[in-house]
Amino acid sequence: MDPLLQAADDAIARSRTPTPPLNPTGRLWAIGDIHLSFKGNRDALEELQPRPNDGLILCGDVGESADHCRQAFEKATACFGRVFWVPGNHELYTLPSQKEHGARGEAKYMECVRVAREYGVWTPEDEFTMWEGEGGPALIAPIFTLYDYSFRPKEVELNNALDWAREQDIEATDEHLLHPDPYPSRIAWCDALVENTERKLEAAIVAHPSTPLIIVNHWPLREDLVKLVRIPRFSLWCGTKKTEDWHKRYNAKVVVSGHLHIRRTDWIDDTRFEEVSLGYPRQWQECQERGLDINDLMREILPGPEMPKGSRSTVWRRYG
Repeated sequence: MDPLLQAADDAIARSRTPTPPLNPTGRLWAIGDIHLSFKGNRDALEELQPRPNDGLILCGDVGESADHCRQAFEKATACFGRVFWVPGNHELYTLPSQKEHGARGEAKYMECVRVAREYGVWTPEDEFTMWEGEGGPALIAPIFTLYDYSFRPKEVELNNALDWAREQDIEATDEHLLHPDPYPSRIAWCDALVENTERKLEAAIVAHPSTPLIIVNHWPLREDLVKLVRIPRFSLWCGTKKTEDWHKRYNAKVVVSGHLHIRRTDWIDDTRFEEVSLGYPRQWQECQERGLDINDLMREILPGPEMPKGSRSTVWRRYG
């Protein structure tokens, strides 16, 4: 078909799509780590079904480029009434092809934020917003904290942490592609992010003392939620101990994270913790073989499951 005719047809199709309501009355869902650099995951995203009365959290690692962000945000906002996004480490990458002229560090993050705003997607740079749909009211708090290499054994000193990981041939790609500019290090960037986020969360508690928070961060807030059996020393790149008690300090009803590519649900101190990763295509291939798609692997955050009585052991959600 002539590309101009195709563009016209696409525009007509979009004009027929109902505009989702600004304040959804339905459920709140989450999925992370959709990694759109993989064709299999891009194809999976196209299967996302419209839920205009619901909201969706994209919990980081949608991809490495502004185009990946646009693909994710365009599809998500076409299907859901409200969309939230937090960055993962992959959004912060400056790829080798962009080495000379690509945005780095904080500038790369803000490039993604600008794309999100083109689509009306909530980011950590926006004010927290009230959820009045099912399971509410609750204050949705998208945050961005990065990591500081503190998820390591006590006997391992910080200055030896990278060597400790490399002893088992473990080194995150972040060490080569995730730049901290304008900060002198990733640790310094993490420290600044944590400090700024604490102020924002504290202000939210003062303004809404009786409203629970839904805290959304790509990286887990607690080290005890990082169980990587095959690559345990990858924990260095998985968060900061400075956030360990945030679920209690800031009245969190649910904490949503990704990054680990291991779907799980935990209850700690009456807070529900949800890891909501999709992962690389090979990591959820078994789900596809069972006839499941991206819609089946989204996690319901609100209203969500009831807190179990008695034992609160981890629920490993292999199939969603």
